[in-house]
Amino acid sequence: MVLVTGGKVGTAGRETGTVDAAAGGPGPVTGRCDGDEGTGAGAAGARAGAPASGADVPAARGEPAARARLEPSDAGGLSADAALELLRTGEIAVEGRLVEASNATLFCAVSGGDARAHCVYKPVRGERPLWDFPDGTLAAREYAAYELSEQLGDGLVPPTVLRDGPFGVGMAQLWIDVDETVDMVGLVRAGDWRLRRVALFDAVINNADRKGGHLLPAPSGRVYAIDHGVTFHGDDKLRTVLWNWRGKRFDAAERALLDGLGAALDGPLGEKLDDLLTQSEIAALAARVDRLRDQGRFPQPSDDWPAIPWPPF
Repeated sequence: MVLVTGGKVGTAGRETGTVDAAAGGPGPVTGRCDGDEGTGAGAAGARAGAPASGADVPAARGEPAARARLEPSDAGGLSADAALELLRTGEIAVEGRLVEASNATLFCAVSGGDARAHCVYKPVRGERPLWDFPDGTLAAREYAAYELSEQLGDGLVPPTVLRDGPFGVGMAQLWIDVDETVDMVGLVRAGDWRLRRVALFDAVINNADRKGGHLLPAPSGRVYAIDHGVTFHGDDKLRTVLWNWRGKRFDAAERALLDGLGAALDGPLGEKLDDLLTQSEIAALAARVDRLRDQGRFPQPSDDWPAIPWPPF
């Protein structure tokens, strides 16, 4: 992503460029994975017959351990609670703009007391109209995705708030430092275990635009997920580069997460979402969670719409 600050152009640590499928990036989904067979090159996959190389992908495979909601080393030394307090109450000063973003996306400093950090601020007034989402709702959807991530409890989405800012009400999200040495194409194509939870999260929130650039590999080795403005639609719209686990059975931890979400939607989480989504969207969310629980598997790509967003990276 190109970042413009003070009249100068640089490269931001998010969404760094695009990859053409013909040059080795992901191609189309080339088959459904029924049952528990191996995923091969993965749907984000890889062109037919291409190997799923794990080269240049840090961290060993395996089940993730319980972790903090935010690794301070990824965000200027702040804990999750300190970051949220700063985002809610700090003074926001615009320092630049991410010029390749489809909506107004501003790179900002946020300061309060002795604390200072950077954040991404997306004002509602800078949202471009979409044919299939109501105008002026993307910031609320970003915040709803954060609240649902918090319910899952593993800090997939960086600390996020809705607040007033220099250009009115919008979404403010903590800036995450990115490890630029990570090969994101390799990370996605290899089906790295750190992305499996993101794939489940996207199936729940009905993410219509999970590009590779919306995944942030951080210095700690964690991978954060960002850009959730086109989510929670009432119609099925899942489009993602993370099809590696299509048709695979959920493990015990994933089943427990879905059970917990089902209960939370009838309680505190549902109350939080009442102010962010429509009643029909919340009902569709609950139905998706129930369907995933009943099926016990990751969803398959649809035959009715493109399964991978373009560009994928």
